[in-house]
Amino acid sequence: MSEPSGVMADSHPAPNSDSPPFSSSSIEVNSMSEALSAPANIAVADPLPSAPEPAAAGAAYDHYEVAPSANWHQIPFSRIGIGADVNFLGIGIKSAIVLNHYFDARLMGNFFFLDTGRFEVESFNVDANVHFASGAASLDFYPLGSVFRVSPGVLFYNGNKLSGTLELAPGQSFTPENQIYYSAYPNATTGATPLRGTGVLALNTNKPAFTIAGGFGKYIPRSNRHWSFPSEFGVAFTGPSKIKIDTSGWVCTDEAQTQCANVGNPNSQVGQDFNADLQSRVDKYQKDLNKVTVYPLFSYSVMYSFNIR
Repeated sequence: MSEPSGVMADSHPAPNSDSPPFSSSSIEVNSMSEALSAPANIAVADPLPSAPEPAAAGAAYDHYEVAPSANWHQIPFSRIGIGADVNFLGIGIKSAIVLNHYFDARLMGNFFFLDTGRFEVESFNVDANVHFASGAASLDFYPLGSVFRVSPGVLFYNGNKLSGTLELAPGQSFTPENQIYYSAYPNATTGATPLRGTGVLALNTNKPAFTIAGGFGKYIPRSNRHWSFPSEFGVAFTGPSKIKIDTSGWVCTDEAQTQCANVGNPNSQVGQDFNADLQSRVDKYQKDLNKVTVYPLFSYSVMYSFNIR
């Protein structure tokens, strides 16, 4: 039977239909509206702390394990150094102490001893000895705190000298100037003995002697470092070296040894002539030595430093 005319059929599906009653677009719009209208309840993280203010100039460096070396200032007499070297004065032992950032004080001792034993030089039997012993003090100045150093000082003790004994073999000739002399053969009757002599070259005319030196490297580092290796070069104003020769024994003016005399006999013409000729030769040596009035200084040291207060 057909439906009555003028009645429109219901366009909505029956309740038991599988189709949803609302579209998905309407649900999304409602959800967004609720989210926008809801109060904010999300926690905001705390802001990062601001950077610390830089330290003022001259502030203490307590936050460093080791202070920068450029800002290191040691108090007076707070640090000492000890060391050694080999130099033209012998084997050196030295100590230094801090006075302030620009000055150190230094005390040094040097020594060296050598006996060559007997050896022959132009018919002379020679036994030479090197005897070096000295003490010195210096004030080390570091301009602008640099590693360059200027060191005035004083060599307050100087026992440096070269010495030797010599003996001329019997019958051997010796010519100090123009006259030839012969060393006498031993003779029990006359008491003649071969010519002997002792010589000393003293390197210490000026006592004490002023010194001036320069160098690189600090004997006491201005940091926590313990080891340093400073060098030094300069001069000591020791004055000219002095030579002295003493002789004993007999000499002859002829090879047959008929004209002989004791060189220590002032009444003998042969002895007088020999001593005059020998002194003339010594004077020539001394004239050459007088041209050099300074003694060279050079050293390369190994130092170990540590705090004492």
